[in-house]
Order: sequence, then C-alpha cells, then structure tokens
Amino acid sequence: MRRSVEDLNRFYATPEGQVVQRLVGLRLRDQWNDVRGLDVLGIGYTTPYLDPFNEARRVLQAMPAGQGAEIWPADLKVRAALVEEEALPFPSALFDRILMVHALEESPSPQNLLLEAARLLSPNGKLILCVAARGGLWAHAEKTPFGYGQPYSRGQLENAVREAELEPMAWSHALYVPPVRSLLRWANTLERVVPHIWPLTGGLILMEAGRRPFVATTAKAAQKSLLPELRGVLAPAGAPVPTSRNR
Repeated sequence: MRRSVEDLNRFYATPEGQVVQRLVGLRLRDQWNDVRGLDVLGIGYTTPYLDPFNEARRVLQAMPAGQGAEIWPADLKVRAALVEEEALPFPSALFDRILMVHALEESPSPQNLLLEAARLLSPNGKLILCVAARGGLWAHAEKTPFGYGQPYSRGQLENAVREAELEPMAWSHALYVPPVRSLLRWANTLERVVPHIWPLTGGLILMEAGRRPFVATTAKAAQKSLLPELRGVLAPAGAPVPTSRNR
C-alpha cells in the first residue's frame, strides 16, 4: 500500500524531509543542469524536486491513484495528474527527462511501472530512479516514507532497468546522514566526507538510465571455396596418353 499524498507532504515539511529535499535536489541539478527546450515528467511523488526544472519546455507530474494527487504548482496552472501507474495517459516517446521518486518501492507492479516509464522516454531521453537503498539506514526508518515498501540494491535496480529495455548509465548514493534529527546539522559535511571513506552506506540510490542503443547486425555471407573449381585444373584428369606423328 502506498503512503498517501498527505503523509508525503507532511514528511517533507519536517526537518528530515527538508534535508532530503536539499541533498537529493543538489544531485538532480548536477545531473540535469540544463533542461531548456526539453519535456520533463515526474512519476510518483516528485513535487519537492521539480521546481528547479521550470525552465524546461513542459513539466508534468503523474501521481499514482493509490497515493492520491495534490494541486501543483499552487500559483500556476495545475500540471499534476492522477494516473493509473500501469497505463500512463501519455503518448509514447514524449518526454526527454523522467524522474521517479517514491514510485517503485510501493508499487504493486514495479516492473510494469518501469516499462511504462520506458515507453514514455524519447530515443535520446534519460530517466533517474531514486529509491531506498537496501541495507541503508533510511530503509529501516518507518517514520520516513523510505521505510516502507521494497528497497533495492544496486544490482537489483540494474536488473529491473535492463528488463525494461533500458541501460544503466550512471549511479550514485545520497543521504549519508542517519535519519536522526540531532544529526541532521551534520548532513552537508557527511554528504561530502563519507563517500570517500565508505561509499556504499547512502540511504538512497540514484540511477540514471537511457534507451538501450540499437546495433544493426547482418549475417556474414559464407565465402565460397574455390578448391572444387580448381581441383579439375590443378590435378590431372587421367594418365598421360602418348601422341603419334604422321610420316
């Protein structure tokens, strides 16, 4: 069962949620630093992360029916839609960038959701999956949305991406600070230092993927051997026959 949109909204209003929004947002902006002229889609609950991409040509948010939807943005024409996650109401290959947050972990059919996201991705498009890391501290913190649903290891996420006919391109961890309020003030320092000491302790995995490159191949024509044709020329057909001279 998915966390409701009210639960997610309340979490991002807490100090923990503000830290998550800031740290993950920095990673996303580093990865997608220029989206001008592109179409961007958020799947799941991506409201805290889409505002920096307003310079894109189009920014939309698809919010699963099991989660519920909210008005976003509040001061502009609404660009959020309530959707059935296994049948997203958009034409194929429409979006250049797709961001998925709070999407796979609680989905009743995560692979079908990922297949739908792959369908919507343009030929040169990129997708970023942000999921709770298996074994990370945030996946065990039930006071946060990351403590619910199915967390992923890097290998599991790569397999899921490839089964959706996508190819992993880059990945990183985020949220090295434990989900303890008294330690949140050290979040920026830990985010810089810990990856150099123990890089596999982040609470979230961010994986970027794109369409699998198409490689055309043709069957190589079998080379015809010349030996059968030359055998009759190189080898004598029979014993030599002496010739006679007319006197």
